[in-house]
Amino acid sequence: MINTLKDIWMVLSIEVRRVFSDRMVLLIFFLAPLLYPLIFCFIYHNENVENMSVAIVDESPSEDSRRFIYKLNSTPELSVDFRCNTLDEAKRLMRDHKARAIFYFPKDYSSKLASLQTARIVVFSDMSSFYFYKAALTGGNSVLIDEMHTIELQRYEQAGLSPTEASIQMQPVIFENVTSFNPSGGYGSFFLPVLLILVIHQTLFLGICILCGDANENRHAMILIPPHLRTKSVHRVIFGRSLCYLIIYTPLCILDLWFIPRWFGLPQLGNLYTILGFLLPFILAVIFFGMTIGNLMVRQKITPMLCFVFFSVVLFFLTGMVWPQSSMPRFWLFFSYLFPSTPGVQGFVKIASMGGNLEIVRHEYMTLWFQAATYFVTACVVTYWKNNKRHRRSQQIHRQHQRITAMTNR
Repeated sequence: MINTLKDIWMVLSIEVRRVFSDRMVLLIFFLAPLLYPLIFCFIYHNENVENMSVAIVDESPSEDSRRFIYKLNSTPELSVDFRCNTLDEAKRLMRDHKARAIFYFPKDYSSKLASLQTARIVVFSDMSSFYFYKAALTGGNSVLIDEMHTIELQRYEQAGLSPTEASIQMQPVIFENVTSFNPSGGYGSFFLPVLLILVIHQTLFLGICILCGDANENRHAMILIPPHLRTKSVHRVIFGRSLCYLIIYTPLCILDLWFIPRWFGLPQLGNLYTILGFLLPFILAVIFFGMTIGNLMVRQKITPMLCFVFFSVVLFFLTGMVWPQSSMPRFWLFFSYLFPSTPGVQGFVKIASMGGNLEIVRHEYMTLWFQAATYFVTACVVTYWKNNKRHRRSQQIHRQHQRITAMTNR
């Protein structure tokens, strides 16, 4: 046991020196996990747009259209700042970014309502930001629902019902919409948990692959392993290196997943100890996954930056947060579970945004432990195979050198 601990400590010390002597790894390990969440939170700190300027084109000046416009101006999302005579005039305002949306009332708007037909309102939105689209959609929908109730109430009254009877007929069951886990309905509260886990996953994975590529490129992978561990007890090498990354990323995870959301006032319902307990198998799975891919596929230091960075977008869609897993083809569903980010994102969202515990995320939690165990075995196998291959090659080179030396001496 003492010898095992000494070997792990020796490997840990070597790996710590490697990490802090490589500037690229330092940037990826320390700067990126802090910079990306901060930039995202600063950009999306104001999760909703208020009093967004809109232009009105009313070709059906009537009591109905004026009532609709008045309600639009009363919403917190929209502000009716421009009233245009033609649609072209409103489009020029949008091109000049003076108006972010256009509400167009056609000529037959009032006449169709009067004849009990379906009337239409055309909405144009500035798509340079989803915030503009969301504000136009939210404000317009809220007014539309209220206006539908008003029109329906008027039609029931015209049919001879009293106001009380019309109200009961129109809404026999009172409906109230309560947003539990994202009260503001903002993109920051929705995307931040996904982004945080992906940032941790990708930076840790890329850093490990860069270290593996540097060792393979400069042919000093064997030198980094103590001589008595090069062909046996490979698990001690894996344990020592993984302990180095675990020590580095534990405080980074606490800062990213606990303090930053609270600092910006984003929803954080999870318990710190629950989050740490869930992150342990997640970090281990990413570490062993990175060691497996790095030793098996990475030959040069720059390869991970060229080949794996673009894959972050793919992982984002495979998490099931953007496109539900129930609608994914079976191949992509199984493929997504090759990566620790998939159960990591799903479990962390349930903990941080919904206040779940480890029992609630039991499926994701056990999946991460299974991935950690599987990738630990693959990391040991690949490292053992690579070390034996390098050891045989070095012996062949040594024997050839001895033959040349003997022939020279003769």
